[in-house]
Amino acid sequence: MPGTRTTHPRFAPSEGSVAAMRPTAPTAAVQPTALPRPRRRGAADGLPETLGDLHRELLPLDDDGRPLHHEKVQALHAGLMGSIHSWELVTAVDGPGTRMTVFLSGCPLQCLYCHNPDTMQLKNGTLQSAEEVLKRIKRYRKIFDATGGGLTISGGEPLFQHQFVRRILRGAKEMGVHTALDTSGFLGRVADDELLADVDLVLLDVKSGDEDTYRNTTGRALAPTVTFGDRLAAMGKPLWIRFVLVPGLTDAPENIEAVAEIVARWGSVQRVEVLPFHNMGQDKWAALGLNYSLEGVQPPSLESTEAAREIFRARGLTVY
Repeated sequence: MPGTRTTHPRFAPSEGSVAAMRPTAPTAAVQPTALPRPRRRGAADGLPETLGDLHRELLPLDDDGRPLHHEKVQALHAGLMGSIHSWELVTAVDGPGTRMTVFLSGCPLQCLYCHNPDTMQLKNGTLQSAEEVLKRIKRYRKIFDATGGGLTISGGEPLFQHQFVRRILRGAKEMGVHTALDTSGFLGRVADDELLADVDLVLLDVKSGDEDTYRNTTGRALAPTVTFGDRLAAMGKPLWIRFVLVPGLTDAPENIEAVAEIVARWGSVQRVEVLPFHNMGQDKWAALGLNYSLEGVQPPSLESTEAAREIFRARGLTVY
């Protein structure tokens, strides 16, 4: 997911609090087993899933626990309302400066290492209007100005609710707020040039460079992410690349080499973040009754993480 971050908890803190930085720990690896993936209606590989047939079974419930009134469904489709998982005020995690990161619900990927599987379904979020979100952003403009920060929209997969994202980005830019989009790129087709014009930075999660590994990791095809990255680079859109190093899943040297080859051709890449896997999300999988196939897998060692970073550095990329 959104972009699937595995770097720090995504709980909604009280306003004004700051989220903790990402934890890591070096240990040995255990080979993961494959995770059976539930099939979704209308979920053809390589095709974007947006509000449509799929969402009929994923829409949030209303306050009384009943299905949403059709007016609220229409508001979701129009982007007047969105399903929000949580938000954080963080520094040096989701882009430059202190940032308000809004995590949206809904994601077409089913990443084995997802730190927040509760964001996979739209119905697990809380409905908020675009106006409410923009009012919250407005309250933090002074902090953004003072720190060189801004707004980051993440997920889940934010482009799953692209009409809502469009409204939030436009409103933020009208306030003069720096904007970032944290995405897997799988739904890049729905982000037209008008939407991207309001994005100052894209945090692109490249989960694998090998097709089979990507499909095993996410249940989806790699090509849409690469196509989106090509398009962003051609536009000159600043890119921060994220790659999660998972022992026994994404850490094969040939897979890392393939990711580096893809990323190195994008001339607008400003930095690459190699993020060590951790299993802090395991309890969430259990709470949702889902099989966590990476049980027993330990974070990569410091040595293997640094070796992965060197593969990117060898191609002239700035790596963290």
